[in-house]
Amino acid sequence: MELNDLVKISRYYGSNPDYVLEGGGNTSCKDKQDLFIKASGIRLAEIDENGFIKLNRDMLGSIWEKDYPAGYKEREALFLKDLRASVSEESGHCGNRPSVETLLHNLFPYRYVVHTHPAIVNGITCSIDGEKETAEIFGTEVLWIPTVNPGYILALTVKNSIDSYIGAGKNYPHILFLQNHGLLVAADTVEKIKKLTESVISRIESKIIKKPDFSPVKFDREKASQIAPVLRMLLMASGTGETGSICTFYTDREVSKLLYSGETFNRFSLSLTPDHIVYSGYKPLFIEEKKSPEDQYGEIKTQILRFLEKEKTKPKIIAVRNLGIFAWGVSTRDSRAALKLFTDAVKVFIYSESFGGINPLPEDQTEFIRKWEVESYRRKVMLKSEDKGILKERIAVVTGGAQGIGEGIAKGLLNEGCNVVIADINAETFDDNAVKGYFKTIAADVTDEESVKSMIVDTVLEYGGIDLLVSNAGVLKAGSLDAMDYKTFNFVTGVNYNGYFLCTKYASSVMKIQNRFNPRHLMDIIQINSKSGLSGSKRNSAYAGSKFGGIGLTQSFALELVEYNIKVNAICPGNFFDGPLWSDPERGLFAQYLKAGKVPGAESMEDVRKFYESRVPMKRGCLIEDINRALRYLVEQEYETGQAVPVTGGQVMLK
Repeated sequence: MELNDLVKISRYYGSNPDYVLEGGGNTSCKDKQDLFIKASGIRLAEIDENGFIKLNRDMLGSIWEKDYPAGYKEREALFLKDLRASVSEESGHCGNRPSVETLLHNLFPYRYVVHTHPAIVNGITCSIDGEKETAEIFGTEVLWIPTVNPGYILALTVKNSIDSYIGAGKNYPHILFLQNHGLLVAADTVEKIKKLTESVISRIESKIIKKPDFSPVKFDREKASQIAPVLRMLLMASGTGETGSICTFYTDREVSKLLYSGETFNRFSLSLTPDHIVYSGYKPLFIEEKKSPEDQYGEIKTQILRFLEKEKTKPKIIAVRNLGIFAWGVSTRDSRAALKLFTDAVKVFIYSESFGGINPLPEDQTEFIRKWEVESYRRKVMLKSEDKGILKERIAVVTGGAQGIGEGIAKGLLNEGCNVVIADINAETFDDNAVKGYFKTIAADVTDEESVKSMIVDTVLEYGGIDLLVSNAGVLKAGSLDAMDYKTFNFVTGVNYNGYFLCTKYASSVMKIQNRFNPRHLMDIIQINSKSGLSGSKRNSAYAGSKFGGIGLTQSFALELVEYNIKVNAICPGNFFDGPLWSDPERGLFAQYLKAGKVPGAESMEDVRKFYESRVPMKRGCLIEDINRALRYLVEQEYETGQAVPVTGGQVMLK
């Protein structure tokens, strides 16, 4: 069977957040013998032919002849076993499960089935008057399926409803509304799928009396940035040894309306559909606003511990009155999924007001989904990632991270699974081609105190805290005493020395909060220094002096911050010949030295490079990977602080 059209329609809806979020949604196609359906947990937005599992339709049909036990655990386990037994031997997918909705898809005689979760449709399916309003808008064109537990029971309910529908003299339905679940459209062509879906959306939209307003609002940035690290650490420290902990802050006009009081917020529900429960948690935590930071911290800790004790799980959405919400997860992908489903729930909540108000899932079905092994599996598949070691899901800030050594460090951290803030006065120049992982670019001037403060706050609002500061921003302006003017000297010192001080001051203030609420958590501040910080540099006093001073700051910061479990070290690279400082064809040092005749007999920039490489015992310049190896070592080790690690190829040796 040709799967190209199935891949296209899957990506068409999967890449549109108005229809599908995270691992939600499902698609299939079939002929008389086989059915291809999305593997559980695979994202529709990126799916290819390998993301579908092939099943034998006759074997699927034989499942209806089985007599399953009444108990849901035994029933669903046997149903899943029979479902997997229907997978064709030549199915190429790497052992993933077929969607638990496979049996439902097999009921339709139509070639294609597309199941999506548009918020505007769920405004009806999750509303009090949903069934009545659906009948008024669509008549018998849409088949309403009442809310039941997913899995075998849902498939059985749909089968019985379709049998009754056909028994009343109608043809097989093309459109199903699944109460508290979503939209299912079936047809023989993808063009008809699109046409039917668009018709459903437009007809519901004509009945909507109120739409959400997600415009931005002002909020207390400093307060939010002081709360996020507390939540991040309390939720990291609790539980079963998880080390990943990301906490993203969010607010808008609609969210701010929900946060006037606990009573207002409690009208809102996350128990709307299985996806909302799986990715945003079935219940948000509401925390009252307190005036002083100490009182606020006390209230947060009390409410978190109370929630953990009562619910036996961690809250994924934490709301603070008159401030905003914090989306928490074990990874950035996890926290962003929680945030996406939360904002989707806000849309559904508002759309439902046009149809009698919100009608969440019954408690017994919410509990079923919470404990259902199938949904737990789906979430694990969605959120799985390669284990990349100690830097995985850490939060790092790299100053001067858009170019040169800083860019190489930032990309190295991203490859290790770190979440990276690339802070640079020219942040827009960062080359994000082939970059994987979560990063944020921030325009920041390390010599400007307000800019540095804003950089740190932005980082915390994005990820929830800071684990690693790489103070890399630096400038080099060489010149003799006679040639060096005071303005240039101050500029070099301002970036290399003062900038390191400012970044450490404000990053460590966040780290101290983290230490207070999780004293075992190790954090790092690493300055990218230079071999010129270990040995004087002729006619380069401004640069060398600032770097010598940086090592003094490193040792002093290390002594002051060690009690907060913050290690402070420096890396002192040798000449980075591949960076723009040396290799820029117009302004680089190789070009300057060639023009000035500084290297006798040199006829090209390559000759100049070879001369300087020959002065290094290792016969080459320092590479980014050399620096990144040193950085990984400093983060991984737990017993050294205040050190200046040379990475010079033997040019400078410690005594």
